[in-house]
Amino acid sequence: MSASTLERTARTRRSRTRSRTVNARPALALSTLKPHQYDLRPACASLVCPDCETWVPITGFGTKKPKVVPHDTGRAGKDLAVRCRLGSNRLVSLNVTVRKWQERLEDGHAETGHRRSDRVVRKPQAKPTPAVMQIVGGTVDDKTACKLDEAHVRGCSTCSVRDNEGRILRAVDIASRCTDGRRLAQLAAHTKRLAPARRKAQMEKEDWNDRRAWALRLLHEQQWDQHAKQVGDADLQRADDALAALIQTLNSHKADAPQLTDWERADLMGAITLLATRKEQLERHRR
Repeated sequence: MSASTLERTARTRRSRTRSRTVNARPALALSTLKPHQYDLRPACASLVCPDCETWVPITGFGTKKPKVVPHDTGRAGKDLAVRCRLGSNRLVSLNVTVRKWQERLEDGHAETGHRRSDRVVRKPQAKPTPAVMQIVGGTVDDKTACKLDEAHVRGCSTCSVRDNEGRILRAVDIASRCTDGRRLAQLAAHTKRLAPARRKAQMEKEDWNDRRAWALRLLHEQQWDQHAKQVGDADLQRADDALAALIQTLNSHKADAPQLTDWERADLMGAITLLATRKEQLERHRR
């Protein structure tokens, strides 16, 4: 079995190979590639294979017949060992000088290095902060709205009529109130008008919740009735087995059984009494 058959991953691409095989395809001209797709530095002469799009060394760089080394399509030592048949051993035409290649790289970097994205990120416009009565308008009931209106009237000189001693006589008309007082008055009137419908909806919701809870409780009782006998039998059998085990431990007839002390015997007697009481309760419950 050859060594290539045993390899499972892509082989390392050597910069120099001794293979004299030459690909029958026409030579790959470097001018057809972009400047960032090949490297003309003698220490790391390489290019991107157009067929498998992987970086491949160029062997024979500086000679008359440079070519692409035999290579696999994946990363060395990580991907599967799949040979690139179309691009391996293909001749390379070095029709671009090193100086021209460096100039193209520098020009491209100068053109794109300071570019900005053309995406426009618009600054969100700040909206005016709503008043307190606008915030709580949909969350208060008629009594709360009335209390808020009365508190505003007591503290606002524009929305109240006072005597010479400063005592509040009455509230002014809605048209004569300040902005906050007008909104609070409208809120109190609105909630008072919708109070009967809101109370009715609240009562219907509470009634529906009560009926749902009753239905769930009834369903639980029906399900329990179906399995109550099996559960009771299991509980009774479990208590009977535990009681028999404790009695056997207390009255062991084995010669090598450990001798119980007075405290251990008293504990066993207490546990037996509790289990006997529990068993009697289960039997009475089953009847």
